[in-house]
Amino acid sequence: MRQRDGGVTAETSPCLPERDAIDETHRFGGGCDAAGMAELSAPPEPDLTPADVVARAKAIAPTLVERQTETEKRTYYAEDTHEDFREAGFYRLLVPRRYGGYEFGVDTFMRVALELIRGCPSTGWMYCLGAAHAHAVASLFDERAQDELFRDGDFICPATVVPSGTVERGDGQWVLNGIWKYCSGVPYATHFMGHTLVEGEGGEPEPMLFIAPRDQWERLDDWGGYLGQRGSGSHSIAMTDGTVPDHFTIRQHLSMITVTEGTPGLALHGNPLYGGGLLSFMVLEDAVLAVGMALNALDAYADLMRSRTTTFPPIVDRTDDPDFQWWYGKAAGRIATAEAAFLQAIQQWNDLCAAGPSSFTQAEELRIAGICREVVQLCWSAVADYLFPTAGSSAIRQGERVERVWRDLSMLHSHAGVAVFLSAIAPRELAKAEFGVAA
Repeated sequence: MRQRDGGVTAETSPCLPERDAIDETHRFGGGCDAAGMAELSAPPEPDLTPADVVARAKAIAPTLVERQTETEKRTYYAEDTHEDFREAGFYRLLVPRRYGGYEFGVDTFMRVALELIRGCPSTGWMYCLGAAHAHAVASLFDERAQDELFRDGDFICPATVVPSGTVERGDGQWVLNGIWKYCSGVPYATHFMGHTLVEGEGGEPEPMLFIAPRDQWERLDDWGGYLGQRGSGSHSIAMTDGTVPDHFTIRQHLSMITVTEGTPGLALHGNPLYGGGLLSFMVLEDAVLAVGMALNALDAYADLMRSRTTTFPPIVDRTDDPDFQWWYGKAAGRIATAEAAFLQAIQQWNDLCAAGPSSFTQAEELRIAGICREVVQLCWSAVADYLFPTAGSSAIRQGERVERVWRDLSMLHSHAGVAVFLSAIAPRELAKAEFGVAA
């Protein structure tokens, strides 16, 4: 992996002890189908470990800080950054080993995403929401589809949840036309996962999930002008008579698919990772974005603590001032609590995987969603209540790090996964599930 000169040195938050890269073992196995067939394709670095890729993310993250302005101007991260991610193996973390992936699991993927978000929220957002959907594909689709979708090893597949476009039935395929908005991760994408509406058995429209390879759509140059996440590569894609074969489709909305009866991916790969809940996996993405951005803001605030003095007498370094010490400490405590809850949510998700698909009941998935909702709220309150108001006016000028991360974190609150699902739908549905109230 290439090294750049002049990178910014990462600082560790004083309130949070330096953590070694996680030593996640590949405890779920994988790399073989249910019959024990040998791997079809070895990954580029067969001996690569989860600790290795997390260390690479930690090394790359400081270089992203200094490039945030250019990333926002471009609206997505640079091609050489993309190449660094590719060489580091980041686009193969959730890809099954039989297709040349590393199959490391949600622990490693979320830790890599966290480090990148801590360096640049836009870059981390674009990476996370582009690479995460390898899990859904490896879980939900049959062997024929996976053989085709994962044929190149690297897998970047932005996804949207709002059904859009028009669709016509063809001979063993579907023909799609339309525009799908907010496709975070699309600039370097190999595929796109979207939804459209098709006629159901009763004549009523019902959602259909589909995967479209890169040659079936084009990226529109329409991302820009938003409050935050300006470099997240969240452009729209357009399809003009794009074709998707039947085996690249599922007649259901991704968020409504249950895994309690098992999944094709679990049977194919023999790894409980690919029998995990899809809905709860998606909300873990919301949580990692919030934690990474809050840590980004805390890092920026720590730099201000070291480099600036108080405004009113006695004029002392901010690190020596009781008020700044209190503001920093309060924010750090909330962020540390959010991170601890996030890591526990990941552990609960892994424990459910190990217990088997039947354990992923609606109530269990929604309980993890509830944890993630509180994680987001803790992160937001830490930044909005303590860091942003006291950083100082000069620290929130356009282009300053505190200003940028505040915009980015604000933008997270407008995301449907947070503003609509986690804030309104998930709490209500959890109560209904617990008390057996009919939908």
